Amino acid sequence: MLKRTALYNEHIKLGAKMVPFAGWEMPVLYAGIVLEHLAVRDNCGVFDIGHMGIIDISGANALPFLQYLATNDASLLAENECQYSILCNEAGGVIDDILVYRLKGFFRLVVNASNTEKVLAHFASHQKERANVVHRKDISMISLQGHGAKEAFPGLPVSLPHNHTVEWKGIVVSRTGYTGEDGFEFFVENEKAASLWKEILEKNIPPCGLGARDTLRLEAGLPLYGHEYNNEISPIAAGYSWAVKFNKPDFIGKAALLKLKESGAPYKLVGLKLKDRNIPREHFNVLSGGANIGWVTSGTFSPVLKMPVALAYIKPQFAQLQTEVEIEIRGQKYSAVVTSKKLL
Repeated sequence: MLKRTALYNEHIKLGAKMVPFAGWEMPVLYAGIVLEHLAVRDNCGVFDIGHMGIIDISGANALPFLQYLATNDASLLAENECQYSILCNEAGGVIDDILVYRLKGFFRLVVNASNTEKVLAHFASHQKERANVVHRKDISMISLQGHGAKEAFPGLPVSLPHNHTVEWKGIVVSRTGYTGEDGFEFFVENEKAASLWKEILEKNIPPCGLGARDTLRLEAGLPLYGHEYNNEISPIAAGYSWAVKFNKPDFIGKAALLKLKESGAPYKLVGLKLKDRNIPREHFNVLSGGANIGWVTSGTFSPVLKMPVALAYIKPQFAQLQTEVEIEIRGQKYSAVVTSKKLL
């Protein structure tokens, strides 16, 4: 049976199109993906992200436990700061990419919905340092994204720096997001989620579904687990070596990642812009001179650029910007040009 967020009934009232996603019944769109996408780029929009996993880690060994599990250095975090980090296996493949928050007396992790149970099992099997691990099913997340959020929703702590949190009206607010835009994310108790959602909508801020969230993150070149990341793809190949701190004590996957850093990953994540109107999809081949040089991980039609775009892993010798390549779509070859991951 599919799980439902605390806002499920609100989505039904709004006429959202609901779809299965990572074991949840989630809104994929309301007015339309393109309209919702452009609302966020032009002003702002609000997303229910209550399907994301929230895990709190506390106790005297919380920091060493997290340091052993994750690639970034959580000891660098001051209270109310957050950082992007990655959970790797011993081979350097990605178990999940996460956000780590240092709150008062504990760490909070936000993990991908599809990986929550896997991450919890991973933590349980690596209790090298005992720590208290709690899956916070009682808390929802709401994401308000777009440069217009500050003006459209007066009272928000607009002076809050990026990647910082603050308590506001009894709610933990974070200056973070997954759209490439400015924005705020709210950790709110389940029973208070509908009230906050309605308060945001009353400011004429449109609700947005997972469809727009995906096209927004793709334009911004942000990875999605199961596409740009998996158990065999490393953060080095994905271009996130900055989130791997080799100067901290031993962590899972350190040796494999160090070897990859020194030798170079066999593939590199890049952006692609197509010259035709055909949309590339996951697993489509990327070619050069008729030879296979990589594969598409995500593809869509960019509402802002008004052209098909993609993220893809290709061999490093073809990854220079403006390199001409081809994408094979249903047996036909279409020209594309290599860009940075951030497509806008």
